[in-house]
Amino acid sequence: MTTGAASEVVLVDANEALAQAQAQDIAHAVPFTHAVTVRAGGYPALEGAGVVVLSAGVAQRPGETRLDLLERNAKIFGAIIPEVLKAAPDAVLLVASNPVDVMTQIATRISGLPRCRVIGSGTVLDTARFRALLADRLGVTPRSVHAHVVGEHGDSEVLLWSSATVAGLPVERAAAQLHRPLTAEDRAAIDEGVRRAAYRIINGKGHTAFGIGGGLARLVAAIGADERMVATCAMLNDDVAGVPQVVLSLPRVIGSSGVLDTILPDLSAEEEAALRHSAGILKEAADGVEQRMGWTR
Repeated sequence: MTTGAASEVVLVDANEALAQAQAQDIAHAVPFTHAVTVRAGGYPALEGAGVVVLSAGVAQRPGETRLDLLERNAKIFGAIIPEVLKAAPDAVLLVASNPVDVMTQIATRISGLPRCRVIGSGTVLDTARFRALLADRLGVTPRSVHAHVVGEHGDSEVLLWSSATVAGLPVERAAAQLHRPLTAEDRAAIDEGVRRAAYRIINGKGHTAFGIGGGLARLVAAIGADERMVATCAMLNDDVAGVPQVVLSLPRVIGSSGVLDTILPDLSAEEEAALRHSAGILKEAADGVEQRMGWTR
């Protein structure tokens, strides 16, 4: 609503009273921003939607394994996605539920849609954090820093230092010219700041909201305007670093039909090994939940 990325926003929730209250609260801010219709409704209210954001899921219970959690969330998606597609068969599905990479693979499986129309928010937020922390160290705006985080949205994500640039220069050379050299300690602090950001935010307020909300709104805008923006988001890949049929984040070209193309950045040997490791972790988790659900390829 604040960005004007959509002309109409419909909130659908199992808790109808919550959806109504949120819709009313957001709608009351419309006079201060853009002419957007904001309302709550059931699945039929999604008719004609160009993008549907899937953010439903359950929290992990004490003593529950990651696969237990994934199985429960897979069942939730199994109930939601057919209803969404019944109302909005031409929509792009944008997955936000965590663990987002595996949930995107599950959504692709359940929906039966072309993989380009099932996108996970992936590392779009991690990339924004990387750019912001680098920019702060260098004393420039994050808009002038080009750097990506790929792989899992999680502990095994890979910060691509080797291809990070400012003003077309490798980040190390730009830092030297700006008289703000990047030390090993600086790099380690930035890596930790990106990789552990969600943990710190969740510890302080219980959840993340504004950063991922901004990232999702930006992806919605790119789809709606057929913008062909490059963003690091997740999609099912035939092969990444030798790991087949895995969902993870790479730079993708985003337009009206979802992912239009994928760009594989040049990687250092260390980055390639880290990406292979990240892909392996995600592949194992996705295969585990598919086996538990009794799905066969």
